[in-house]
Amino acid sequence: MTAYVIRRIFMVFPVLLGASFLVFISLRLVPGDPAMAIAGELATPALIAQVRQDMGLDKPLATQYVIYLGKVLRGDLGRSIKSHLPVTQEILARLPNTILLACTSLALAALIGILLGIAAAVRPYSWIDGGSMTLALSGVSMPVFWLGLMLMILFAVLLPRWFGLERSIFPPTGSGTWKHLVLPTVTLAANSMAILARMTRTTMLEVLRQDYVRTGRAKGLAERTVIWRHALRNALIPVVTIMGLQFGILLSGAVLTETVFAWPGIGRLLVDAISYRDYPVVQGVILFIAVGFTFVNLVVDIFYAYLDPRIHYA
Repeated sequence: MTAYVIRRIFMVFPVLLGASFLVFISLRLVPGDPAMAIAGELATPALIAQVRQDMGLDKPLATQYVIYLGKVLRGDLGRSIKSHLPVTQEILARLPNTILLACTSLALAALIGILLGIAAAVRPYSWIDGGSMTLALSGVSMPVFWLGLMLMILFAVLLPRWFGLERSIFPPTGSGTWKHLVLPTVTLAANSMAILARMTRTTMLEVLRQDYVRTGRAKGLAERTVIWRHALRNALIPVVTIMGLQFGILLSGAVLTETVFAWPGIGRLLVDAISYRDYPVVQGVILFIAVGFTFVNLVVDIFYAYLDPRIHYA
């Protein structure tokens, strides 16, 4: 196990190197000049040229990338073009909000999704199965930004008007209290909940047909014991994989949710940085997301051995 973990950690470096290279090149291909954005539209060509030289944008792309990579290896992600603050400081100031939103969304999605999947698998082709899968299909089909706007209208406009309330039930934007977290969490969790419900149903149906499940029932085990102790644990292996991937997707998918609800996380920071051509911030945020993806995948692989003792890493 230790050797496997060490190998996986070393595999992280080429992944991050490739991610940093792709982001670096793609940002340079996007139309727009960050030097002009900083100097202003009325700036003289001489001033723009001076800004480009100060930012190192007058050097060849290969040289710019080598300089950037050297700074990253030293832990220096540069300074924000807009705020002039270190990129690391900008990210760390907003990262807790994004992690909080992603964790609560994944917890809600896992709780509801797995329970819906179990209920659908235990009563296949019944009204419970049909209702659960219809709800899951709705969650997959609704775009995040549309669902967020609908929830804002419902809880901040319609319900307070219908019940004569002076304030919205849940604040539509901002942060600071648990109420501000409710609507973004539900919005972000809807798609993941639907995926987990469908995956849980599929794997549970397969496991419930296995011989050891029929043997357990034949021996007189309670149906609750058969489902929760024997069937669910084996059915959760692919579900855990999806949960790990979904957590990484939630970190990156929070971009739309944070923008709609004005949630002060790295997703909104990324959107603002892209609109301002703030190269250092964009590169730093995407690098953090890549690190999150690889770390979660490593944790998921290690967790496999706990779920199924037959799995080992030689």
